[in-house]
Amino acid sequence: MTSSLLVPHAQSEAEIAALRKNLRSARIAAREALPEHDRRRLTARIESHLDALLARLAPTRLAFCWPWRGEVDLVPWMNRWLAADPARQAALPVVLTPARPMGFLRWHPGAPMAKDHHGIPIPGGDERIEPELLLVPLNVFDAAGYRLGYGGGYFDRTLAAVDPKPKTVGVAFELARADTTWPQAHDQPMDWIVTETGSRQTDTRDTRAATRENRMRG
Repeated sequence: MTSSLLVPHAQSEAEIAALRKNLRSARIAAREALPEHDRRRLTARIESHLDALLARLAPTRLAFCWPWRGEVDLVPWMNRWLAADPARQAALPVVLTPARPMGFLRWHPGAPMAKDHHGIPIPGGDERIEPELLLVPLNVFDAAGYRLGYGGGYFDRTLAAVDPKPKTVGVAFELARADTTWPQAHDQPMDWIVTETGSRQTDTRDTRAATRENRMRG
């Protein structure tokens, strides 16, 4: 998918940071306000698109995130994905050391669970997995696959460090879509985006060019 986004002019890095923060907060609030019946309906569509995409990409080691703050809940879908083939493995990301790349610990239905410092469930065991594909939650995303997380840089740091780099599939409700996320030099774009409207492969070229132009004008 190609994009010709015009990145809004920003006067300074501080202004860009404020724009990103405000956009993140607004889209998280909209997601948390989704009525439950709408959430179930949209999630079912997302699951269907994930089924089709993963049948095409055919990973056997898959990492996902436990839902937080109204994110798409992929736990039931992951249960079904694992049950369909005993060779498949799943993992959850875990911050093992602050300001370092995350690790991925094996998860399966009924696995003992602990909680991280945010109170998010994580595997209680210590079996490490190197996933072939990451399902990444998106607070905000643009057509080129850039995302806004929660500001900690965990996924960007991890994706910049791992070799070989796993495929990345961003997962979100369509309400998270924006014209731009004002991507920064350290931001790692997703390879695919999946929402209730479908799955789309991304193309970072136009957004990278627009971002460079915006910085030159600033």
